[in-house]
Amino acid sequence: MNPYTRRDVLRILRINAQQLRGWERAGLIAPSETYSFQDLVQLRKLRDLRSTRLSAASIRASVAAMQKASGIANPLLEAGAERDGSRVAFRYLGTLVDPIKGQMLFDFEHGSGVARDDGKRFQQIPEAEPATFLEAVQMEEAGRLDDAVATYEEILKQNPQHAPSAINLGTIYYHRHDFVRAEALYRSATVADPNYALAFFDLGNVLDELRRMPEAVEAYQAAIRLAPKYADAHYNLALAYERQGDRRKALHHWLAYARLDTTGPWHSHAKVQIKKILDRERLKIVYRRA
Repeated sequence: MNPYTRRDVLRILRINAQQLRGWERAGLIAPSETYSFQDLVQLRKLRDLRSTRLSAASIRASVAAMQKASGIANPLLEAGAERDGSRVAFRYLGTLVDPIKGQMLFDFEHGSGVARDDGKRFQQIPEAEPATFLEAVQMEEAGRLDDAVATYEEILKQNPQHAPSAINLGTIYYHRHDFVRAEALYRSATVADPNYALAFFDLGNVLDELRRMPEAVEAYQAAIRLAPKYADAHYNLALAYERQGDRRKALHHWLAYARLDTTGPWHSHAKVQIKKILDRERLKIVYRRA
């Protein structure tokens, strides 16, 4: 298979260049201009862990400890990963391990969560994806969309709770302008994994297309609650507020986006919108005073 470019990675994973550079600076992924399919799988796992608001430093420390404790080269690829408080726990050889503490953890399945000995639940990240899911992703990237759709549908038939398949299938239908089907799939992903910020973001996008703006706003807000530094969610929420005529709320999210994404055309557009709103609001205040 041909290697993926940086632009491909940003498009497929729906992350921005700043996020990828940050992961490189943190030592979570080696800087490169091209990526293998395995790199793509690792980056997706990293994106999902970051969406649970784990810091890059915490993920790096847990990965390094797991490498030392188990001898495996790449824990993000070779073991399941879950959030455990402020760290990552790995499921390896049938055991759930906190590599920093060097402890095994209780691992009783209860719905979509994992019970802990203190009665709380882990925020669970899917284990290594089934081969059929990876095959479906490869079909999608090769342009074999009908085959990918059939494979995702089969996965969801056997496991309706597989949120990544619901999201990817929803995105295919979204690009085909079948927004009703896309909405149903994105909603099913938010139910299957309520901590999956990307599912709420995608749901917001399709509701925006359907011009159901109040619902779109709620979906974007949910994505930001789960991942406060989700730049694209701030950007789209700002647009949604502007379409509703609520410029002051839009301003808050334009400012957030400009802080999170400091370069490129979207940053420039956000700065323009900020200036427009500030100029307009100043005029309103002066008029009221007069």
